Amino acid sequence: MTANQVPTEPRHDTPDPTVDRVVPEEDFLRGRALGRLKKKADFRVHLLIYVVVNGMFVLIWAMTGSSFFWPAFILAGWGIGLVANAVDAYVVDTPTEKQVTEEMERLRRR
Repeated sequence: MTANQVPTEPRHDTPDPTVDRVVPEEDFLRGRALGRLKKKADFRVHLLIYVVVNGMFVLIWAMTGSSFFWPAFILAGWGIGLVANAVDAYVVDTPTEKQVTEEMERLRRR
C-alpha cells in the first residue's frame, strides 16, 4: 500500500472548503487598517532615505563648487517615485465590498 492509498479520516480542526465563510466586519476593518498603517510607515522610511541620500548629493555638489546643479536630476527622478508612494499610502484605498459588487454588476451587463 502506498501513501496515496492510505485511507485518511477527515480532520475536524481544518475548515471545510465547501462552506462559505464571511469575515466579520471588525476583522475586515482591522486588516484594512493594519495594511494602511504599514503603507504609511513604509512611506515615512522612504521619505527619510530620500532626504538623507539627496542631502548628501546636495552637500557633495556644494563642496565641489560646481556651478551646474546636477542633483536636480536625482531629486526630480526619485521625487516622482516618492510622490507615487505617498499617493499609494495616503490617497488610494482598497476597494470596499460594495465597490467590488458594483463593478461585478457592470461587467455582467456587458
